[in-house]
Formats: sequence, C-alpha cells, structure tokens
Amino acid sequence: MSRRLLYLSNHAGYFVSHRLSHALAAREAGWDIRVACAESPDQQVIRDAGVPVESLSITRSGLRPDRELRVLGEIHRLLKAQQPDLVHCISLKAVLLGGLAARLAGVPGVVLSINGLGHIFTERSLLTWALRAVVLTLLRIVVSPRTRVIVQNRADLERLTRHGLGGRSVLIKGAGVDLTRFQPTPEPPGPATVIMVSRLIWKKGVAEYVEAARLLRRRGVEARFLLVGASDPDNPGAVPDAQLEAWHREGAVEWLGRREDVDSLLSQSHIACLPSYYGEGVPKGLIEAAAAARPIVTTDQAGCAEIVQDGENGLQVPARDPAALAEALRRLIEDPALRARLGARGREIACDDYGLESVLERTLAVYETVAGLTGGPRPGEAGPARGPVSRAASD
Repeated sequence: MSRRLLYLSNHAGYFVSHRLSHALAAREAGWDIRVACAESPDQQVIRDAGVPVESLSITRSGLRPDRELRVLGEIHRLLKAQQPDLVHCISLKAVLLGGLAARLAGVPGVVLSINGLGHIFTERSLLTWALRAVVLTLLRIVVSPRTRVIVQNRADLERLTRHGLGGRSVLIKGAGVDLTRFQPTPEPPGPATVIMVSRLIWKKGVAEYVEAARLLRRRGVEARFLLVGASDPDNPGAVPDAQLEAWHREGAVEWLGRREDVDSLLSQSHIACLPSYYGEGVPKGLIEAAAAARPIVTTDQAGCAEIVQDGENGLQVPARDPAALAEALRRLIEDPALRARLGARGREIACDDYGLESVLERTLAVYETVAGLTGGPRPGEAGPARGPVSRAASD
C-alpha cells in the first residue's frame, strides 16, 4: 500500500509554481499524494496533473483569532479523515496551523517548509516583536522528534538555531530550477534590457525599481526596464493596478503583467533585478535568472544574498536605496564584459546548488527521514536521497 502524503498550502498558485513538481516527484517515488489549499482557479492545474485537491478556508494574510481557530478545526478534521502518513505544510501560516493540527490529529510525520521568515523577523516594532514571540512559541509546540523544518537560506537557519529549533531544521535552497528550460543564451541586440520578475508588492522593491529607472533616464542612460508580475490583492502591501498602469503610461517601466514565458523574457533581457526588502526565502526569479546566465542586481537582504554573491554573479545594494540601485544597474548596462562574467558565474551557482533534480532528491530524503525509512540527512543539512533520482515536470 502506498504511503499517503498530504500537502497543505495557503495559496494554490504558489503550490503550482513552486511545489507541484515536488509532489509529482513524490508520487513517482511511491507516495500517494493529496493537496489541500485555499480555493482558487489554480486548483484546476493541480487536478489536471492527476492530484486530488481539497479546498480550505485558510487565508494568506491577516490574523483574526476566530477565523484561524476555525481553519485549525477544518484542517484537523481533514487530517483525521484522510489519515496521512506524512503532512508537508508550506508557508508560515500553513506551518503554524497545519503543524498544530497535525500534532492534535496524531499524524506520524510532519515537514514544515518556511519559505522565508517574513517581515515579522526583519522589521523592528512592538507589533512585530509580539508576533515574533507568538510564532516562535507555536513553532516550539508543533516541532516534534518526527518533524523537520525546511528553510531556504542560512540566515533563517541561524535564526531558528538561536531559538532552539536548529536541531530539527534542514537547509534546502529554494524550490529548484529546471536547468534544461532556463539555459544561457546570447545577449539580444539593441539597448540593454533590465527585467524584474516578482509578485508586485511594495516590499519587493517595486517603487525603488521604478525610481532607479527614472534616475537613469534623467542621466541619459539608454535602457529598457521591464516589470513582470501581477498585483496581489490578497496582500495588504500589494501595488495597486492603477499605480502599475500609471507607471506604464509614464514610460518609467514597461509593465507586462503576469507571464508564463519567463525563460523567453530572460533570453530577451540583459540584466535581472530584484530590490527586495521582504523576508525572502530564496526568490525563484533570481534562481531562474542565474540559471539563464543573466547578471543580477539585488539587495543585501538574507534570501537575495543567498543566491547572489556580490561581485561574483551580481551586485548587491542596500535595501530601499534607489540611487545605489541605479548606480549598480548603470555599471552593468555600460559594461557588457562584466555582464558576461557575472552571468557565467551565475549559471555555475545555479547548477551547483539550485538544480531541480538536486532539490527534489534532498526533499525526498527529508520525507524518508521523517517517515523513519532511511537515515537521511543530519539535522542542518540535506543530503541526497537513497535510491534513484526522481524525475518530474518543471515548475
């Protein structure tokens, strides 16, 4: 009989883009997989892949105790009904609610993926201090001997270690990139093109990117600036569509909206940019840019600095500093040789640390460890799975 693995996520779109390939690899490795997530049109993509989906009333943001208690009960009932051998909770809210429900329901094994510890660990205020204390208390409750916490960057691993959770934490850098889809291509002719691919929330540095583009235009620097992504109405920090349209009409940036052909857009661009000050894990867009051998300009924040090594495969700038961002972009716009050197190193880094097959191996090894079927990786590192590499569709 197949072992049953249930994924819990608060966003179907994120699951499709970052974790569906993992689920399909787990199915190929012999797991009977199911998904439970917030209701969304993206659920159909999961169903089309042959994966059963349950809808949850979990939200991506906001903390209303009455609502979260209802969701906790909903997840608990689902776990009791489905009786999974392993539950994999994805994103911080799903980790806290799903992890607690799994403890209450007696689920044998639990994997908790923290995609980035977010603003409550990066901002300093009385509110975030209080939220941080609550989150850490809940994490200590939900983490048991048969639990592993997957984090994506060393800074988050160090934070959890300082708070006594390092012994059950595993570092796996990002969700992986399909190295056959995102490949190096020659730079296109014409003016240098800069591309920013992201969820369009303010903390991703969208306004700083637009202001840097304005500064460079005023200085007479010839370049195009693409902005790829959609606003995120479920996030209180979303950039409104009206603002994005205004920037597009102004000519500050070319807003392309949500696109599925990011590999093609990267091949038509010269430089990738993400001036984020969000609590990132490892941004998918930067991993894809590195795999495509495009030099990157980003901030010195934890998740961004995990993939971009300053002066090796990109340039780091301080967060919320449009002038510094503009200067770094100018260097790359005006120096094709530097772009080529940084881009080539980025491809090497992507192949060494971020290839999809390698990430799938490490994730499956964690599943086997938690299930108690193999020795698996030691806490704090993620070694290869035992047995053949599992191949799955790209995200």
